[in-house]
Amino acid sequence: MKFSDIIPVLETVAPPEYAEEFDAGRIGDIINLDNDIDKIAVSLDPTDYVLKRAADIGADLLITHHTLIFEPVTKIAKPFSDKLKVALDNEISLYSMHTNYDKVPGGVNDILADRLGLTNIEELEIGRIGYISPCSTGTFAGHVSRCLDTHVQYVGDNKTVEKVMVFGGSGFKSQYLDIAHENGVDAFVSSELKHDVIRNRGDISLIDATHYATENPAMEKLCERLEEMLKLDVEFIDHNPFISVI
Repeated sequence: MKFSDIIPVLETVAPPEYAEEFDAGRIGDIINLDNDIDKIAVSLDPTDYVLKRAADIGADLLITHHTLIFEPVTKIAKPFSDKLKVALDNEISLYSMHTNYDKVPGGVNDILADRLGLTNIEELEIGRIGYISPCSTGTFAGHVSRCLDTHVQYVGDNKTVEKVMVFGGSGFKSQYLDIAHENGVDAFVSSELKHDVIRNRGDISLIDATHYATENPAMEKLCERLEEMLKLDVEFIDHNPFISVI
């Protein structure tokens, strides 16, 4: 199957119009070799390891959440040229689905809510709200850690948590905290917890479950969907940064 024939299928999974404005030019076919695609690799990030692993397994297309090229290119330094060389030498096209895949039904935030076992899911423009059986903040933080197989850091007392907002990736920003307040949630799960957000949290418990762990489950799930839709071999490449915590 030609890459040009696969692109419309990928756009049905994550329509480009769902993307935030800052993603303009940063999603879709990042490297389009218009090659024949027999095997697809999927990963969160186009790291050196991921690109080399994609080459080793004979992938013709690598689909990632985060793009290889975020800023306009005015010069090519060696680390970037090394990545391009692996892709081009091994004839691997690259496709990125970012904030469009965050928002879309069945995307990053839906998968995160599902992985945490939330019920009665409410769709927001930028995240999801759902419910859990009432428990303390500490108990819920432990549940998040186990469900996502990651360390977590959290702030909040032992208030009862029942209504939860989730946002995959770097959601601990003031504008998203405002939405959590407006919706009266007990806890907010995301990543990249910031000092100003902690200070302005009010009585909302905040649980930082890392950028990788809150987004990676959706990329794993994407493999199943693409295998069914395209009838091609699709393999997930896991490259967890394994942050050490002392």
